Amino acid sequence: MDLGQLTSQIVLMFVLMLIGVLINKLGFMHPQTSNDLTNILLYIVSPCLIIGAFERSYSPSRLKQLMLVVIGIVVFYIIEIIVAKFTFGRLSNINLQRITQYGSIYSNAGFMGIPLTSALFGNTGVFFAVASLAGFNVFSWTHGVSLFKNPKQTTDHWQNFREIIMNPNIIAIFLGLLIFLVSFHMPAPVDRVIHYVSSINTPLSMIVIGNSLGNIRISRQLIDWHLWLALFFRNLLFPILSIFVLQALGVSGVALYTTVLMAACPAAGLVVLFTLQAYGDTSPAVALMSLSTILSLATIPLVFALMMAL
Repeated sequence: MDLGQLTSQIVLMFVLMLIGVLINKLGFMHPQTSNDLTNILLYIVSPCLIIGAFERSYSPSRLKQLMLVVIGIVVFYIIEIIVAKFTFGRLSNINLQRITQYGSIYSNAGFMGIPLTSALFGNTGVFFAVASLAGFNVFSWTHGVSLFKNPKQTTDHWQNFREIIMNPNIIAIFLGLLIFLVSFHMPAPVDRVIHYVSSINTPLSMIVIGNSLGNIRISRQLIDWHLWLALFFRNLLFPILSIFVLQALGVSGVALYTTVLMAACPAAGLVVLFTLQAYGDTSPAVALMSLSTILSLATIPLVFALMMAL
């Protein structure tokens, strides 16, 4: 893994984000436009990228690495949940308690992880990245959602299950696995359409993220030290933990690089949405997400430098 290539790609991503910030400041993208583009990315572009990544000949060794990655993801999600609960679960401010737990555990795997992986490792990287994406969806829509529920509220587990199963990315993963297992190759016109749609994922994702960062207003009062601790967990501690878990399981090569990259991504934007749905103060969530994204310019290469040194 070339750290110079990784760093230059991250810098390129941030330049694209800056274009998004500029678009925001010029008033070229309204909130409804941003929401529409987000839906296009989540429900059309990302599934096409996933299906395209699985269109390859079946390989037992590749499938074995994928299964090891899945095990590793489950293990370090469980560890992260326990550590975050122990560290932030007793905060008197319930809003901050929820935000720090969710924000420290869940990374922006879909919006930033997949584009970075695609740019650095191509379809081979995306093939392994879908395990992280699936893990994010399963844990985020079960454990993550439960963090923002009122203790007196009854959790609709069936509703959560439907949201997971009906997520277009999860459907694309199951469909992609079937395509991989039977070594199916789609007709050329269909393959070209998937390729063209997938190609807009990286620039459009970064511009949409940049547009959202353009609305950030961070005051000194919002930067509670618990948020900085959550930032440390999200951007450094937990990604480093993933390295040890994956290496202990025997994951190596692109599978290792991709999964660590997904784990090292900044805090997920859903922390803001879930806070809104819980009628909480979104200021700490916005601060955590934006600072985590900005700091990832330095922390992602640092995590990879540590991995290369181990």
